[in-house]
Amino acid sequence: MWSAVIGASVLAFAFKYIGQSIPQSVLTNPRVAKIADLIPTALLAGLVAVQTFASKTELVVDQRIAGVAVAAVALYLRANFLVMLIAATLTSALLHQL
Repeated sequence: MWSAVIGASVLAFAFKYIGQSIPQSVLTNPRVAKIADLIPTALLAGLVAVQTFASKTELVVDQRIAGVAVAAVALYLRANFLVMLIAATLTSALLHQL
């Protein structure tokens, strides 16, 4: 286990060092900046999809899908974050109780 922790630490340090070594001219390139802006959105979308539709190694359809749908509708209607969060949580919880 410790070898995995040390290996991950070395990789994290290497990635940070490589990131600091990139020339400024590459970072100011508009194409690189656009891609860098989209990466967090893509990662978050992937995380939401995996957490919503997967349970260990199985594809599942349950109350979480309804919660995400309610959250999407609330965001589409420009509800504030707390309202969206409460609506999605209540929807998932109530459907889970059924």
